[in-house]
Amino acid sequence: MVVADAARLLAASVPPLTPDGDEARRWAERELADPVYDAAQPTAIDRIARAIGDFFASLFSTRLSGDWGPWVSIVAAVVIAVVIVAAFLVWGVPRASGRARATRELFGADEQRSAAELRRDAEALAAKGEWDAAIVLRFRALARGLIERGAVDTPPGATVHAFARAAARAFPAHAGALESAAGAFDDVRYLRRPGTEELYRRIAAVDDQVSTARPVLTELAGATS
Repeated sequence: MVVADAARLLAASVPPLTPDGDEARRWAERELADPVYDAAQPTAIDRIARAIGDFFASLFSTRLSGDWGPWVSIVAAVVIAVVIVAAFLVWGVPRASGRARATRELFGADEQRSAAELRRDAEALAAKGEWDAAIVLRFRALARGLIERGAVDTPPGATVHAFARAAARAFPAHAGALESAAGAFDDVRYLRRPGTEELYRRIAAVDDQVSTARPVLTELAGATS
């Protein structure tokens, strides 16, 4: 009897393996509250992509009476192609200029500043008569400005004269001034010749000129060493 009573008490303390309706609902709510189920839900982008895919699938799978079916598919394909071409014409084709802008190396230095920041800092140095540093920064501002516009690409290791030649292809009217500016940068940066106000003003002038000029080439001009 003692063993039987103990067995009955143990059975009463164990929850039933098959829950009733309320218990099953509570178990389901606890399970679905797990964050892993939220992560598995489709995002807004997923829903939009699925809706677009469903639209085109229904467009090409819809059966029309008579001879209209094939013509509707052809017209839809032409419309899609026109929209894609128009998007490229309006927003442009992704080109190497994006990669060039992402490359911060500039004439052997890791330069993080934008063209506007380089010009501002160069002017501040020029105002203090620090012509060597001002010349170096203003030429880098010239190069960074053309890179930001997508007119010239300066891959890592490109020299200032390679840059000047590439820029001259985009701005042939300023070819001589660009090469002269590159020579001034070389003299000050590498040959350690003293910078002067005249050299700085020469670089600043060509920077101002090409920054407002339109490049004559539609393709990105590449600079090589």
